[in-house]
Amino acid sequence: MPRQPDEILPSEAISRISRLEVQARKIVEGFLSGQHRSPYFGQSIEFVQHREYVPGDEIKRIDWKVWSKTDKYYIKQYEEETNLRTTLLVDGSESMQFGSGELTKYDYACSIAACLTYLLLRQQDAVSLAVFDEEVRQLAPSRSQHNHLGTILSVLANAVPAQKTKLSKLLQKVANEKTEKGMVVLVSDLFAPVEDLFKGLRMLKKRGHEVLIFHVLDDQELDFDYTGTTRFEGLESAGELTCDPKSLRDGYQAAMQSFLDEVRLRCSRNMIDYQTIRTSEPLDAVLRHYMNHRVGLRRSLRS
Repeated sequence: MPRQPDEILPSEAISRISRLEVQARKIVEGFLSGQHRSPYFGQSIEFVQHREYVPGDEIKRIDWKVWSKTDKYYIKQYEEETNLRTTLLVDGSESMQFGSGELTKYDYACSIAACLTYLLLRQQDAVSLAVFDEEVRQLAPSRSQHNHLGTILSVLANAVPAQKTKLSKLLQKVANEKTEKGMVVLVSDLFAPVEDLFKGLRMLKKRGHEVLIFHVLDDQELDFDYTGTTRFEGLESAGELTCDPKSLRDGYQAAMQSFLDEVRLRCSRNMIDYQTIRTSEPLDAVLRHYMNHRVGLRRSLRS
């Protein structure tokens, strides 16, 4: 007999999967219902083909002429809505365990991945996922079926942040394995050598991939708004420091701003879409940025 889910996954993982799924559905459907145009801006562009209706599609887009001839429901599919292959890369390194609020950076990254997966599968796009640190620790293959959401969520729920980050090695591996042009979405705090990071990103661009980065940072990593004597413990590196954070704030914020400016500048030079995301920020902002990025993407991938 096949094993039941509760025999494969611990109960806390099952609970987390359920929470992620409910959250993704609620956020994405709520976001789309507030839009005044098609999610992928396909209302006034060239018709390409029909596809079978699936639950969740807008009824007004059913082709009733086809229904009258076949007794089956079909949706008109436009150029911008044709299938896209997206690879989600979620940072599962030790530094992603940090969180000063309700969510750690990894929790927030999982929410981003869950919402994007739900949105992509809703449009019948193919999605794959890798959770990584020094190596790829968890992997979900590329699929476009609606039930693939469960596989993605299971991978996210089972990964435990650990080890250091080696982004260059990961990105080169993805560039070598993903031979068909598509979109690569990197969700990470980017705490890795900048030269190594962009060496891998440039390889992805050279292979023809569109690259979108969500730079996930905790509010305290950006604001450093600590008061009183505080003990800081290192993640991904040994050591700890006890001090008055006021004595460090100006130097820390200057170093952080310099880091962010350098990453933004290099992304701009390499035509990489980049967005800094706070873990206190509503996920609607992530979805809006992704959907804006999608404008014109199909044509750029075909060229």
